Amino acid sequence: MSGAAELVVGLVVLVGLVGVVVQVLPGAFLVCGAVVVWGIVTGGGVGWTVAVAAVLLTASAEVVKYLLAGRHLARAQVPGRSLLWGGGLGVVGFFVVPVVGLPLGFVLGVWLAEMLRLREPRPAWRSTLAALQATGLTILVELAGALLVTAAWLAGLVAS
Repeated sequence: MSGAAELVVGLVVLVGLVGVVVQVLPGAFLVCGAVVVWGIVTGGGVGWTVAVAAVLLTASAEVVKYLLAGRHLARAQVPGRSLLWGGGLGVVGFFVVPVVGLPLGFVLGVWLAEMLRLREPRPAWRSTLAALQATGLTILVELAGALLVTAAWLAGLVAS
């Protein structure tokens, strides 16, 4: 692969890493996709090994993030219905209030759903915090997976 093409792959990887943190783009999939394209074009043992590692690391991170978040939410007894309300209001907030509308809508949606369910503000707020913690946990796990994929790609660059 040419130096210019590798630079493009690097830029897509960087955008993907930002997407993992900002949660507007499918960041982990961008990172994985760019590295897989690099691996296929580069070919050989190094290219294919990095491509397979990228897919396995990304898939593992996706599974782990949902398992950990689900376990955290189950322990806090936050029902999926409240998360759906949070997601719905988050989408509305994304369009109503630029930049910060998504997280504000999510928090408001989860809190309102939990207020309707629990009828008390303190337990509703505790459930909302648990939902936020689970969201943060998923971001950290996804970022760790994307960083491992990035490290594998960088190692492949050096080796090829």
